[in-house]
Order: sequence, then structure tokens, then C-alpha cells
Amino acid sequence: MISMSAGVIFMLAALVVLLITNKIRPAILFTAAIGISYLLNWISLEQMMANFTNPSLLTLILLLLAAVAVEKSDVLQLVGRHLNHSNFPLVVAKLGLSTAFLSSITNNSAVVASLIGVIKRNQYHSPSKLLLPLSYTAILGGTLTLIGTSTNLIVNSFVVDAGLEPIGFFDFTLIGVVVVISGIIVITIFGARLPDRCSQVDAELPYLLEAVISTESIMAGRSVEDNRLRALQRLYLVEIERDGQFIKPVSPKEILQAGDRLMFAGDTQSLHILQEMDGLEWFAKSHLKGQALVEVIISHSSRINGKTLKESCFRQRFDAAVVAIRRGHDKLSGGFGQIKLRAGDTLMLVPGKGFHQNPDIYREFVMVSESDVSARLDKKQSKLVIFGFLATLFVSLLGFIPLTKGLLVLNIGYLCAGVITLEELKRRFPFELVAIVGAALGLANIMVDSGVAQLLGDGLLSLFNGWGVLGAFIAVYFFTLLLTELITNNAAAALAFPIAYSLALSYQIDPRPFIMAVIFGASASFISPYGYQTNLMVYSAGNYRFRDYLSLGVPLSIVYSTVVIIMIPLVFPFVKIAL
Repeated sequence: MISMSAGVIFMLAALVVLLITNKIRPAILFTAAIGISYLLNWISLEQMMANFTNPSLLTLILLLLAAVAVEKSDVLQLVGRHLNHSNFPLVVAKLGLSTAFLSSITNNSAVVASLIGVIKRNQYHSPSKLLLPLSYTAILGGTLTLIGTSTNLIVNSFVVDAGLEPIGFFDFTLIGVVVVISGIIVITIFGARLPDRCSQVDAELPYLLEAVISTESIMAGRSVEDNRLRALQRLYLVEIERDGQFIKPVSPKEILQAGDRLMFAGDTQSLHILQEMDGLEWFAKSHLKGQALVEVIISHSSRINGKTLKESCFRQRFDAAVVAIRRGHDKLSGGFGQIKLRAGDTLMLVPGKGFHQNPDIYREFVMVSESDVSARLDKKQSKLVIFGFLATLFVSLLGFIPLTKGLLVLNIGYLCAGVITLEELKRRFPFELVAIVGAALGLANIMVDSGVAQLLGDGLLSLFNGWGVLGAFIAVYFFTLLLTELITNNAAAALAFPIAYSLALSYQIDPRPFIMAVIFGASASFISPYGYQTNLMVYSAGNYRFRDYLSLGVPLSIVYSTVVIIMIPLVFPFVKIAL
């Protein structure tokens, strides 16, 4: 047992060091650790494999897959439309409350990913002023419910594996509400310090997009300026085609008419801007059903060289519709019908079901790649997706059906309705998260059985000697927080849980307060861009520096930690239990 304990400690130390260096992916490290444990007979094959079918892990997987459909709905875009206001505190408050709410019912990474583009197009505030508050409020919102963040469900998987009563959906909502409100106040006050560091936008955004003013459009009869077509970020109105004549340059006072064909220059995110405009019928709109877009480059040997889209029968030949065209840094002019395609042209496509099975695409195009841009669902589909998701949560909360079964039925429904595809599910399946959680569950068992968890807990407690149960609780919280900042939130929770659980048992008290310390500690990553995924997502998008995280993250972390340390013992008191 002694040699086993020493071996486990050595392996855990190596695991933490390698995680901090960030040279090897966490999934590989955790898988290697559990594999070595099996080879050394520290865990049986049956025990090791059983951890990968934990109910909470299955729930997490199904929830992340359902989020693929939810993030394509228009609910996240509706949030962005209410953020165009010159009053910074008001914008931050609106952003914070809406983001926190959305993060409480769906994956916070999906919320941040969907809102980054919206915030970049804000007309009054630089992205660097809003993207970090977006990330922080998404983290805060994850503390409101059980499904608010993957960490909550991962900890719940440890709870279930330990034979304890599962964490309830709203068990920590009261604490979360106080955390969110106090956090938004701090962000509103200190967020004004964030630099107005506008990201450098290319002088030319060479993708050409085409849209038509529909017959009954509300935009007809109003000027370009009144329709706010001059106030768009990353999308520029280049010219208007009217009755075969081209209007270029376009005056802000130009009155739009039904049937006008508008030519825009923009980047790949510009498609979302067009989707948000009522009264615009843009090219290939009817073919979009929420599928991911595909970017291709025309090869020199392509048979469509020198032909227009119509002449090449593009849609029929490839089962795909062109959304946008780019030709290096050249400025394209004229409608899609007049542009003769050339080798090297980049096309953004809406693929049909037969596109990827077409053998010609590898001969006609040099490169075929999935774009990060996904088309939004129409309003009817969006309502069905959101209703289905909320209904699934509601019936599971009432106890009519377990959440795992409900999410399974929901994902099958999304597949049958065509709002998500098997290809998307394969691409978005969280293989790395499954590897980390499954392996971490096995490592947790090994830490407890070998006595290493108790040994580490005693060492941690010595730092807070004389503080008793409260000292142990505070030690667990700050230990988890430190691990979160140094490695990742999920890995921190995996390493901290067995220590917290052993400490609670050694004091013969209800482990629930210590479990909550791990949950909230793992969601306390505000000081580093690397500890939490959403922080890293906005790092480049907001053109941030490390000091930006310190200026806003330090006061937020202090307030967050104070609230958590005070609130958890009040909601989950230290109650003695009989072992």
C-alpha cells in the first residue's frame, strides 16, 4: 500500500506539472494516467470502463450535442440586438444578465461563441470593452444551475460515483444568484478600465455577398442611412444594381427600391448580419437549413473556370449554393450572375446532402474545409428548437422523465427535423471531455482507495491549522481555485474532488459544503486567459493582454470568493453525520 501511495502521488505530481506546462493535451494525459494505473493493477478493467458510462457523463454528452441546435437558433442574436446603446454600464448590465441566464440553461462556451460576432458589430463600444465581460458573466451564469457548465455535471458524476445523492438542478441557485448580481456590479464598475483596443480590421474585406430588397420589404422607400446600412461593422455596401444599372459609390441618401440588388463586401461573419435584416432576400437563403457552411477554392483544372455560376450549372452539379465569393484582395463588382469564376477564387457554399459524396469536388476544388460559420435557423425552426429544449428541462425537473432520457429523445427529434445532422454530431462529439472525465473518475477512486486523497487533504489542512472545519472548507476552495487558474476548470475539479470528499469524511460532516467549494472554486477563473475556455475564446477576439485580465479579474475574483465563502456555509451548513 505504501509503494502504491508513493506511485500514485508521483503520477499525480507529474500529471499536474504536465498540465501546467500545457505541452500535451489534457485528454492524452488523463488517458495515459488511467492506462498506467490499469497496467500497474491499481484499478481493474471493469472499474476503469464503468467510469466512462457514468450517468452524469452521458447527460453532459447529450447536453453538449443538443447545444449544437440551440446555438443555431436566433435566441442568441436577439440578445445582441439590445446591446446597441451608448450607455456603457447599461450595456454591461444587459449583457451580463442575459448572458448569465443563457449560460444557466445551455453550455456557456456555446453562448460566448455565438455572441462574439454580435459584440464585434456593436456600434458604440469596442469589442475589447465587452468581450471580457461577456466571458466573465458566462462563467458566473454557469453557477446558477446544474447544467450551467460542464464542470457542474462532472462534479455530479463524482458525487454519483461516490454513492451520494445526486446534486439537484437548483441546489446552488441561491448562491449563484448572489454571485451573478455582485459579479455584474464589479464588472460594471471596473469594466470601464478596459482599454478601447479596437481590433485591426483589414482595409478590404473581400468576400462579396449579394442580397435583394424583397417586394414587401420594410427597407423599400427608405434611404441607405435610415436602414442603417452605413453603420455595419465588417460589412460594407459596395454598389446597387437597379434595372441593369449600377449605382457606385452608394450615397447614404440613396432611396432603396423593391427589387434593388445590393452588393456587400464583408468577411465570413457577415452572413449573420444579413440574416438579422428583415426584408432582405439574400443569395441562397432558401437553401439554408442550419447546416454548417463549406469553404472551397477553385482549382486550375476545374471545368467551371471562366464560367458564371449559371453557365456552370453550379447548384445542380455540386448540390451546393454559393453564398459568397472572394478573389484574393481584388474588389469584385457586379452581381453573382455576371462574375466569371477563376482559378483561386474562394467560394462560401451551402452544401446539400449530396455535396460531400460528390467525387468531383476533389478535382474541381483545391481545398474543401468546414467553415466555423453555421447558418441560423429560421424563426419557426428556432422556436421549435428552443421550445423542445426548455420542455425537456421542464419535464425532467418535474420528475416525469430523467434528464438523460429526455435529452436523448430531444437529440433524435432534432435529427429527424433536420436542424442538426449526423456529420455535425460527429464533428462536435466531445471525445476529449469524455476521456478526461472517464479517466478522472478512475483516478479519484484510486486516490481514495490508496489513501492518497486523505494524505493530500491532511497536508492541505495543515496550511489552515487551527481553523477546524471552516479552515478545511476554505482550503479546499482556494486549492481548487488555484488549480483552475493553473490548469483547466474540468481538470481542477477532477483532482480536487477526492481530496474534498476525504476531508469531509475525516471530519464526519455532510460533504455537500465541500462539494460546493469544488464546484464554485472550479468556476473561479478570472485572472488568467488559460484557466477557462471562454476566457481563451475572447483573448484574441478582443485583442487582449494578460494585464487586462488582471485589472478586471482580480477585483472580480476577490468579490466572488468572498461571496462564495460566506454563502456556502449558510446554505449548506456543516452538519455532523454518522459514518
